[in-house]
Amino acid sequence: MNWLIDAQLPRRLSDRLRELGHDAIHTLDLPNGNRTKDNEINIKAAESNRIVISKDRDFVDSHMVTGMPKRLLWITFGNISSNDLLALLESFLPEIGTAFAESNCVELTSKGLVNHQ
Repeated sequence: MNWLIDAQLPRRLSDRLRELGHDAIHTLDLPNGNRTKDNEINIKAAESNRIVISKDRDFVDSHMVTGMPKRLLWITFGNISSNDLLALLESFLPEIGTAFAESNCVELTSKGLVNHQ
């Protein structure tokens, strides 16, 4: 899967996804880094067929109203360590792939996945 990780998530997330065989970039890899505007993130994700991973509710609102980003993994658990975040995401990766076959907006909570239409 192809991923674009938003600024409020650690760069280690993109590193770990690449280690697992995914194509992942972080906003820090973009020309404007973590100052990249949401609209620019949406365009980059669409151009390179990437799923945006974000904790930002604005992406959910934009997805529901405009369909951008086209695919979104919305992380909704509170602040946790980077190690715990990586472990939780990695434990759900197979289910996340399946969820995106059914929905373009998937929410990852501390207890599991929620598909949004």
